[in-house]
Amino acid sequence: MLTNILIVLAVLFILFVVTVALRPSTFRVMRSAAIAAPPEAVFMQVNDPHRFQEWSPWAKLDPECKTTFDGPASGPGAAFAWSGNCKVGAGRMTLTESRPHELIRLTLEFLKPFKATNAVEFTFKPAGPQTVVTWTMTGKCNFMAKAFGLFMNCDKMVGGDFEKGLAQLKSLAETAGKTANADSRLAYSDHR
Repeated sequence: MLTNILIVLAVLFILFVVTVALRPSTFRVMRSAAIAAPPEAVFMQVNDPHRFQEWSPWAKLDPECKTTFDGPASGPGAAFAWSGNCKVGAGRMTLTESRPHELIRLTLEFLKPFKATNAVEFTFKPAGPQTVVTWTMTGKCNFMAKAFGLFMNCDKMVGGDFEKGLAQLKSLAETAGKTANADSRLAYSDHR
């Protein structure tokens, strides 16, 4: 009887390991939003890590979160590090590529509650009077991440946060775009 139970447990364990091993070894989360502002107005919100806290979906989860910045103020090499409660953890993001009004790439390193390094990309595509912003995160899944993925879907878990962040980015960029348009109309009328 005990032998049969051990055989069944061994078979279940092997099935679990095989199932986990066959899961994809990478993940991808992607969300897009149309923003009624020119690409440059949206781009500047993402290219400067100091502005990230203004639209980040995670910024309000820990008002006591410690943040530091290093490198240039914006563009490649600009970096932002954080250390907060269990909801935000600790980590660092560093801009690695910045093509004005088109593309921003960064490396996202999580230190707590788990260690991981992911690639993040923002693209900015003009679409008439709007800019379509696409936020993508990709990464590798080790065995533990694959096992976790059996019970939790990374896309559903993080995708909602991306949607909130893009909505906040939309609000900021559209407000900045309206202010810039009003300023340029005022400057034009002053010169007439």
